[in-house]
Amino acid sequence: MLFNSFEYLIFLPIVFITYWFVFNKNLRIQNLLLLIVSYIFYGWWDYRFLSLIVFSSFIDFFCGIYIDNSNNKSQKKKWLALSMIMNLGFLGIFKYFNFFSKEFSAFAQDLGFQVNTFTLDIILPIGISFYTFQTMSYTIDIYRNQLKPTRDPIVFFAFVSFFPQLVAGPIERATNLLPQFYKKRHFDYTKATDGLRQILWGLFKKIVIADNCAIIVNQVFDAHEHYSSLSLILAAVFFAFQIYGDFSGYSDIAIGTARLFGFDLMQNFAFPYFSRDIAEFWRRWHMSLTTWFRDYVYIPLGGSKGGIWMKVRNTFLIFIISGFWHGANWTFMVWGFLNALYFLPLLLSNRNRKNLNTISEGKYIVSLKELFQISATFFLTVIAWIFFRAPNIAHAFNYLKQIFIGSRFFQLDINIQPLVFIVLLLAVEWLHRDKAHGLYLNTIKIKQPVRWGIYLGLIVLIFWFGAEKQEFIYFQF
Repeated sequence: MLFNSFEYLIFLPIVFITYWFVFNKNLRIQNLLLLIVSYIFYGWWDYRFLSLIVFSSFIDFFCGIYIDNSNNKSQKKKWLALSMIMNLGFLGIFKYFNFFSKEFSAFAQDLGFQVNTFTLDIILPIGISFYTFQTMSYTIDIYRNQLKPTRDPIVFFAFVSFFPQLVAGPIERATNLLPQFYKKRHFDYTKATDGLRQILWGLFKKIVIADNCAIIVNQVFDAHEHYSSLSLILAAVFFAFQIYGDFSGYSDIAIGTARLFGFDLMQNFAFPYFSRDIAEFWRRWHMSLTTWFRDYVYIPLGGSKGGIWMKVRNTFLIFIISGFWHGANWTFMVWGFLNALYFLPLLLSNRNRKNLNTISEGKYIVSLKELFQISATFFLTVIAWIFFRAPNIAHAFNYLKQIFIGSRFFQLDINIQPLVFIVLLLAVEWLHRDKAHGLYLNTIKIKQPVRWGIYLGLIVLIFWFGAEKQEFIYFQF
């Protein structure tokens, strides 16, 4: 079920009313309701894959208990290994098997061997990369004695399948989300209204920004050789805002929806395009995945505590693995490699944690120095995004080549209407760059008629300028 669908528009109010007005006095039944509606939400796409998430939840539920019950480290490792093998095995089969099979066959043929390519005719289950990482962090935290396992199957299965963030995150840690299923939840009007504002802002980013940009991006990337250099540059910029509006829009809707039900999810985006360097960008972009790799891969590998070689090795490993997490294509690994290259000078000069504060804090106008830093960082990310969007590496290089040697440099071949919406997006988020989301409003300072005017304006933009419905980009990951 899509957040921007008519079905969800009906689904959410029904669940909300049932949750708060029918089962509000019984926490266990509320959790059971969340489990059932989460399975309905996921099964709406393809009910056959419900068995996969149920089986994954079953394995990790019991692995967590057996890790905790084991008396020695060897036994704990065996149960942790089972959890890791099952979760990574699911990813390997559904997401990477065909890729490795084709690459192996191509490599063998290059060596002169005739090898038939064997592929699986299977569909990639939506959200598998997200919920497998969420359950792996659960068993790892138990193994590290940072978390006690739950012995309530309803709570655990609801934690894994919690519908707001099931399909595309944030990738929640059990240490944050799981305890919230045990606490009696009371309806909080202030939290709920702020959640609705965040949902509205997420819908604006998805429907008005991302979907309008997607139309132009698809046209240009599918036939880039026919467009001028300026059009190619603008299309690359539009993709940067397409993927931001699409993914951060999903996160806003997910976090806002969770707040309607009394849950607090972690912030997943913190206005990354206002970053002054690439290190700051990665602290603000897809934060739940970035911190996951930091805590469960980067630090166990030694982090930044070793020598120069270890720092460089770990940095490239994390970024390339992060790229591969996004999909079975060399383009994603090149995207990760590029970001590692961008990050390297900051790491070697110990400036990777220089910009930890909010940019131009307490000011409305950015300084010239910071404007240059933002522009340079954005330029680098746009170059990397070209590889992320291109269907293959050759296409990405041809796209870049066409920018620099193409004819009709200043001729515009595309619709630039999305620029108006992008400017509006940047203006609003700049004013709220120190807040949890772009539509955070101080209800004391901003009077009700003004607030309702803002809401109505966004709703009009969504219905008036909403493009043809596009699937969320990160569903493919």
